[in-house]
Amino acid sequence: MIRSARVRALFALTVLALSLYIAVTVPVRLGLDLRGGTQIVLETRSTPTARADRAATDRTLEVLRGRVDALGVAEPTLVRSGAHRIVVELPGVQDPKEAAGVLGRTAQLTVHPVLGPAGDAAPAGRGEQVLADESGQKLRLAASALTGQDVKGADARFDAQSGAGWHVTVDFDRAGRDRWAKLTGRAACSPAGDPARRIAIVLDGRIISAPQVDPSVGCGTGITGGSTQITGSFDDREARELALLISGGALPVPVETVEQHTVGPTLGARAIAASAWAAAVGTALTALFIVVMYRLMGVLAAVALLSYGLISYAALAALGATLTLPGLAGFVLAIGMAVDANVLVFERAREEYAARHRPTARSALTAGFRNAFSAIADSNVTTLIAAGLLFFLASGPVRGFGVTLGIGVLASMVSALVVTRVLADFAVARRWVHRRPRLTGLATTGRVRDALERRGPRLMRRPRRWLAVSA
Repeated sequence: MIRSARVRALFALTVLALSLYIAVTVPVRLGLDLRGGTQIVLETRSTPTARADRAATDRTLEVLRGRVDALGVAEPTLVRSGAHRIVVELPGVQDPKEAAGVLGRTAQLTVHPVLGPAGDAAPAGRGEQVLADESGQKLRLAASALTGQDVKGADARFDAQSGAGWHVTVDFDRAGRDRWAKLTGRAACSPAGDPARRIAIVLDGRIISAPQVDPSVGCGTGITGGSTQITGSFDDREARELALLISGGALPVPVETVEQHTVGPTLGARAIAASAWAAAVGTALTALFIVVMYRLMGVLAAVALLSYGLISYAALAALGATLTLPGLAGFVLAIGMAVDANVLVFERAREEYAARHRPTARSALTAGFRNAFSAIADSNVTTLIAAGLLFFLASGPVRGFGVTLGIGVLASMVSALVVTRVLADFAVARRWVHRRPRLTGLATTGRVRDALERRGPRLMRRPRRWLAVSA
């Protein structure tokens, strides 16, 4: 008996010390609704050549992840929701239109030889198309000679020496180098100033650059360096965005923005303050109730309630879970569940003491913990099952609610069955407590129970009515 009590005390001290260390050293990640930022919901769309199935959505998710990483957003979150939707959370980003524009662009990059000015004639050859260049002149383009798959990487650079300003340097892979050399070699055979000497770089059906091949490039030789520069009237943001789209790769299927909203950091701070106030008021009222009802045992349960908050917070930080506004609601909800186990134990101990099966408060308390364990385990296991279903089947904030609810249930079991018992065992072992059994709150059955026993209500006389009311 003494050995088991020491083991429980050592376990409780270890858990509390570790929780305090984690709470001080590891910060909790705040969700978008608490720290502010932008949430964008994208939906993949099928095309005549590509089907937007689950696999295509997964590939699209990886491409978007590369784009978000290149944007430099701290701690972004990208998750697939269902078979066709992707939820993107960008903390700190306050311009949803710009973010949605970068993420939603298909970024289909192609490089075409220019056949000449289009005039009013329609494209005649296979794969030909007519597009306007940067100045508005319509050009007749041949079929693409290179695609984005031939690109090894792209980088935005600023050329201060030549005064060219911002440009994008595109590097091709081994296969792309040969195609690029052959393409520029054919274009170099046309005289300077001839539109056929131009190379059109097309992104998502729009010519973003159509430069002339330099006169120094020989006919049939081409540019063999395996890289090129996309020049134009770019500012730094446009150049970096273009380099990001090219290097990030094309999306397997187009995406459409179906929902977007922005949460300001001020609103998130207000939500945190309101949730903290609700938790403080809930904890205070709960502690007041159990102190009035169970006296000394209630005071110890209130102290254990503080340890529940510490353990829950440390568990969230250690697991790297993201704390959202629904998660805070689950945290506050679990406060009442943490006290519920103590109520079951203390009421069972009162029954043992009142029936004189246990002559002392200490023995009654031991019997209360032992006999109430099955009811506590059943109620908490069912709640854990519900939290698990929310985590695995739901997404977004609802999933965060399931995480914090599950952590809260486990922390409440530790605080009620371990921390409270250690404190209660220590208290009832004191002589001054042993001489005053009514001080413990276990020596009386309580006013509510006494009133019910005097009236003798037959609550199960109409079970169907009570079942309908509870439903």
